[in-house]
Amino acid sequence: MNPTIKALVGGGVTFVVGLVLWQFTGDVETPVVTLTKLGVVLMALGVLEVLYGLYKGVVRG
Repeated sequence: MNPTIKALVGGGVTFVVGLVLWQFTGDVETPVVTLTKLGVVLMALGVLEVLYGLYKGVVRG
């Protein structure tokens, strides 16, 4: 699989997982980390990975 596509798909999946955690785990309590905050972090990482994939696609092309 092309590294550009892999970065775009991976970033998109990471963003969606973070979005689901952020939206639907507000009332779930865990002892170590708040799942809503983890969701926000995953969304940020997903956006960064998508941007990296777009950059790789532009630089390569």
